[in-house]
Amino acid sequence: MRNLAEKEPRRQSKTVAPVRMEAVDSLSERGGLHAICIGSACPNIDRCYSRKRSAFMILGSRCTRECSFCNAVEGVPLPPDPDEPRRVAEAVRQKGLLHVIVTSPTRDDLPDGGAEQFARTVEAIKAVDAGIVVELLIPDMREDETALSTIASSGADIIGHNLETVPRLYHLRKGARYERSLRVLRKVKAFNPAVQTKSGIMLGLGERIEEVLGVMRDLLEVECHALSIGQYVSPSNLHQAVSEYVEYSYFDFFRKEGERMGFRHMRSSPYTRRSFMLEGVLQEG
Repeated sequence: MRNLAEKEPRRQSKTVAPVRMEAVDSLSERGGLHAICIGSACPNIDRCYSRKRSAFMILGSRCTRECSFCNAVEGVPLPPDPDEPRRVAEAVRQKGLLHVIVTSPTRDDLPDGGAEQFARTVEAIKAVDAGIVVELLIPDMREDETALSTIASSGADIIGHNLETVPRLYHLRKGARYERSLRVLRKVKAFNPAVQTKSGIMLGLGERIEEVLGVMRDLLEVECHALSIGQYVSPSNLHQAVSEYVEYSYFDFFRKEGERMGFRHMRSSPYTRRSFMLEGVLQEG
């Protein structure tokens, strides 16, 4: 893929919808919660929030790994907050959310990787309204089968785990392994064949076209039929540098190839986030 840094995608105006963004921020602060929509400066925040969708990070913001492309907070993680699931559910109720993503930093310090906290959060949200679509975006949990079984049987409608990049570049994912991440997706599906699984990768780290297509084939092999592909943007000059700003035609190419290969849900564009919400999955899946 060519380097088109001089044609960097146009950034969304910061003044698009300040009222909605402030409402999401207020929702987080009042409940002592972390809405990743705000924390990650997601360019799609207005679209999601106007449609009663939002994403929350549980289990704190401190990660036990140090991926060179991620802006996660370093430091010793705090113990899980037993009241956090209730507070997430209350925030969901107050704002009348219809679709919620729940994610977390990697918590290798916890015996179950945080699986029980995920399950309790799903239970609390579903108690508000069983019709709320709940997506989980999980770390690899060191491929612990008990933890993955807990996640798979939690009642979540969709479970995602991101591969992030191609196998050759996995040195950027400290503590992660490509084959292990594929097995995580396979095992979640095996524990609960009815659940929808999804994954996400970034372009702009130096990957090659055939490598991306190989990742797509690998995901279909583990029965993962939903994929997001977006542009990597470095959080700071201390993080992994952007190798290239990828031309839109490549995103369009991968989207069309994915649909041809058999993906049921594809999102591929410079602004696509790896945590994109899988809208319509219950009707289409």
